[in-house]
Amino acid sequence: MQIANPIYDVVFKYLMEDAKIAKLLISSIIGEEIETLDFRPQEFTADIDKGRIQGRFGLLTVYRLDFSATIKTADGLKQVLIEIQKAKFATDIMRFRGYLGSRYSNKNNTNIETINNHSRRIGIPIIGIYFLGHKLDNTDASIIGVNRTYKDLVTGETLSVKESFIESLSHDSYVIQIPSLVQKRRNDLEKLLSIFDQSTYVDAEHHILNIKEEDYPEKHRSLIRRLQSAILEPEMRKQMEIEDGILGEFEDMQREILQQRQKIAEVQREAGEAQKRVVRNFKAAGVALTIIMQATGLSREEVDDI
Repeated sequence: MQIANPIYDVVFKYLMEDAKIAKLLISSIIGEEIETLDFRPQEFTADIDKGRIQGRFGLLTVYRLDFSATIKTADGLKQVLIEIQKAKFATDIMRFRGYLGSRYSNKNNTNIETINNHSRRIGIPIIGIYFLGHKLDNTDASIIGVNRTYKDLVTGETLSVKESFIESLSHDSYVIQIPSLVQKRRNDLEKLLSIFDQSTYVDAEHHILNIKEEDYPEKHRSLIRRLQSAILEPEMRKQMEIEDGILGEFEDMQREILQQRQKIAEVQREAGEAQKRVVRNFKAAGVALTIIMQATGLSREEVDDI
């Protein structure tokens, strides 16, 4: 069976527009039953040079999709943030932190709690889910859960109660390393997430993946059939091509930035070595320390170090 590659924002959005499928995917990852779900893609304008892609795609208003869902579980309301990152960029972590910060500070992500007839506004607990198209530095684990526990550091006791203060200011997260999913089907969750396995592509662009329907439990088959139907959407392939072009431009810009930083670092290193030579020549010629400091702009400690 051929399916559209869900690592693409446009395909993932199409997949998650089906509420039952969105519930299935999120509940399988976080290990909680979801009573209700309100799924919304968040659109953000990207600051890139649109002229660089004008030749291929015409003038584009480019935006990035981050996915957010408000869910209701047995523990109450929670907000799930889903990030799909196809390529690795140096700015990723700070962008993730910025996005999380905006979710924490957004007054819409709060709820009213009433205890002993006293009402107060609290933050809705946040759950982060990150699909990474690249590997982390130190682990090959395909699916990583970062779950908080409450612990009394005096007695060593693990506390079973939840506190709104703590829940409002910290969050659980889940990281899926897509490259580590390759040919791994060790439990139901890994089987489900194997729809992201990029080793099964059948076309040069990696837009289409090939899977075996019988490899999936019946409860998961609605999800893969949804991805199969995505191939038939006339605009889907076009939007995937646009994503490819935008990602390619980001990768080019990232390489240019790294090259410029390397050049700057080399110039700074050479300038530092030249400055050291000047100080040593002055010292060898018997020039007074105060004159060396005035000529080089260095402090006494910096001259002494040299």
